[in-house]
Amino acid sequence: MDGLTSIMDLSDDCLSIIFKWLDCSRDRESFGLTCRRWLNIQNLNRRSLQFECSFSILNPQTLAQTSLEINSDHLYRLLFRFQNLEYLSLSGCTKLLDSGLTHLLAYGSSLQTLCLDCCFQITDNGLSPVAIGCPSLVVVSLYRCNITDVGLEILANACLALKHVNLSWCLRISDLGLGTLSQRCRQLQAIKISNCSNVSGVGFRGCSQTLVYVDAECCNLGPEGIREIVSGGGVEFLNISGLNWLHGNEMAAIGNGFAARLTILNLRMCRSIGDESIIAISKGCPLLQEWNLALCHGVRFPGWESIGSNCHNLEKLHVSRCRNLCDRGLQALRDGCRRLSVLYMLRNIKLSDTAVELFKLYRSDVRIKGEEEMFIGPDWTA
Repeated sequence: MDGLTSIMDLSDDCLSIIFKWLDCSRDRESFGLTCRRWLNIQNLNRRSLQFECSFSILNPQTLAQTSLEINSDHLYRLLFRFQNLEYLSLSGCTKLLDSGLTHLLAYGSSLQTLCLDCCFQITDNGLSPVAIGCPSLVVVSLYRCNITDVGLEILANACLALKHVNLSWCLRISDLGLGTLSQRCRQLQAIKISNCSNVSGVGFRGCSQTLVYVDAECCNLGPEGIREIVSGGGVEFLNISGLNWLHGNEMAAIGNGFAARLTILNLRMCRSIGDESIIAISKGCPLLQEWNLALCHGVRFPGWESIGSNCHNLEKLHVSRCRNLCDRGLQALRDGCRRLSVLYMLRNIKLSDTAVELFKLYRSDVRIKGEEEMFIGPDWTA
């Protein structure tokens, strides 16, 4: 009997291997209830931490009800307990101060994803310990944070492995900060800058070929900025919806060679885009699979005809409330776009009932949806 051993005689490394092999979440959660030693092993093997309020940040009313008053002491205790976190979301912790992030200096070395969405008190000062303490950071989300170009420079100079960055509604950033980010982080794959009114797009000059996802809805983009966004040649997803001040062929740069890999393009509410741009894009982006042209009133028959003739891989097309989509334009789409499977079409005042019925008759393979779906695109963190 003296020679017998029990599971308690196993080393911590062996117990960690056993814990990792547990495929039942209930078993993993119960593992730490055995004793303090097993609880410590469970804590050290935890890789992600997310608070309940993180799930509700897109609803301001829900956010106000569920916000957690996480302070520096709370965060210290959490990071001390879970020392090998790879994913940490503090999104919705609206009272968190810059000082709370200083604990990442000691416990952020394994962190790859950090979400600070709606952490309204976080400023450039809080990004300094993030940059120093989290050298392995790959994904950072700063949605609605009060950071400036200074904070972006701090991150870009230290976190060279960054691939996905969310800066939507960061109203104080500009092309200067984006320029530093795109020049220093040469592995950058996805960036969100929606509603950043000080961004014209020129900060993307010289961006890496790895950049495949750009969400720049409602920015102050100009023709030069659009050219720079696609200048790396790797962009596959591009959302520049809400540009009402561009005219004629000012978006033609998208179709002039650098965006040949583009598969999803959102130009919703670009009301003044003209046929010249549409023709250039339809010819220069042969891989397009989804194109949102809802509320693009400047597109007329030559534009629709070019889409039908050149967009051979197009599967989804949004044309809702396009005032100048006429019967001839719909026929051009009907006779072309052989891979089209879904057409979002609603309130097109120039279309006759006859043209619509003929489309349905000849293209029974295409679903016509009257209600436009929210244009989301692929998961930018995937």
